[in-house]
Amino acid sequence: MATKQIETESKLAKVSIVGSGMVSNPGVAAEMFAVLAQKDIQVKMVSTSEIKVSTVVGRDDMVKAVEALHDAFELSKVSAAAHS
Repeated sequence: MATKQIETESKLAKVSIVGSGMVSNPGVAAEMFAVLAQKDIQVKMVSTSEIKVSTVVGRDDMVKAVEALHDAFELSKVSAAAHS
């Protein structure tokens, strides 16, 4: 198979959610994609493992994506509890 063309795209960011509890919560990836879709964030690539879901989004959407996921998964509460 000969390669005729290679396309590249710059200005991308990888946004991941990571946690050992993801193994027992099969809806985490679906919720992640729903949250990003609600914020009109286009997911360009997805990678998953037992404890992580990673997406590639446009760099301009990175902060919006992280903030939306932080809110949706209530990560502020987890972070605050860890520091008390």
